[in-house]
Amino acid sequence: MNPAATPVLVRRDGPVAHITLNRPDALNALDFAMADALVAATGDVAADDTLAAVVIAGSGRHFMAGGDIRAFAGELARTPVERQALFQALVEKIHVAIEMLVRMPHPVVARVHGAVAGFGLSLMNACDLVVAADDAYFAAGYRNIALTPDGGGTWSLPRLAGPRRAAEILLLGERFDAQRAHAIGLVNRVVPLAELDTAVAAVTSALVSGPRHALRATKRLLRDSPAQPLAGQLQAEAMAFGRCSATADFVEGITAFTAKRAPRFN
Repeated sequence: MNPAATPVLVRRDGPVAHITLNRPDALNALDFAMADALVAATGDVAADDTLAAVVIAGSGRHFMAGGDIRAFAGELARTPVERQALFQALVEKIHVAIEMLVRMPHPVVARVHGAVAGFGLSLMNACDLVVAADDAYFAAGYRNIALTPDGGGTWSLPRLAGPRRAAEILLLGERFDAQRAHAIGLVNRVVPLAELDTAVAAVTSALVSGPRHALRATKRLLRDSPAQPLAGQLQAEAMAFGRCSATADFVEGITAFTAKRAPRFN
C-alpha cells in the first residue's frame, strides 16, 4: 500500500517503535479507517517484547484534531438507532487501542504539536510521557458537537489534572496552550517546535538505555495504583522490588555505583 494512503504508519528504529498518525490533510482526524489501523498498530507493537519504547506522533503540522467531522456527517442520514449502534461500535473499537497503550509493557512517549483535540487529547493522555512543541494547543471539543468524551478521557484527565480541571476542560471545551498543559500536568516538557524531535529522541534514549525489566515494572505499578488500596500497592511494590533484585541489571547497577561508573544495562 502507498504509505501516503496509509492512515497509521509503523516503523522500527532499533528497540523503538514509531506509530505515526498519517492523515495530515485532515489534521490526522480519526475516521473509520484510521480506527482500524490504530488498533492493528497498537496490537502489533504491544506484542513485540523486544521493544524498549514506543513513540506516537502525527504527520504534518498537527498531532490529531479529534474525530473526522466530515466522516461523521456522512452518517447523518442513518436513523437514530443506526447511528447509535455505529458510533458506539466505533468508540468501542478505538478503546481497544487505548487499552493496548496503557497495558503494553513498553513505556509510550507522545510527540505532540499543533492541534491536540478530542480523541487526540485522550490518546495523548493514554501515553506515559508527553513531549510537546510550543505551538501545541489543546481542547476537548466534544460539547461543540453534542458528544461525551471517548478514549478514556473521563478516566485519564481527573487522574492527571485533578477532577476540577478535568471538569473545566470537558464541560467548557475551552482551548489552552502548551504552557497551560504543562502547568496542569498534562505534558512533561515543552520545547520549541524546531527542537521537538531532539527532545523526543533524548527521552527515548533514556528509556532504551535504562533497565528494561525495572522500567516495565514501574509502568505497571503506576498503571495499577489508582485501583489499589495502600496495603495492596505496598505489597505490589515489595514483590516488584524483589523480582528486580534477582535480575542481572540489578547486579550491574550496584556494581557500577560502587565502581563510580555509568551502568551498562543489558
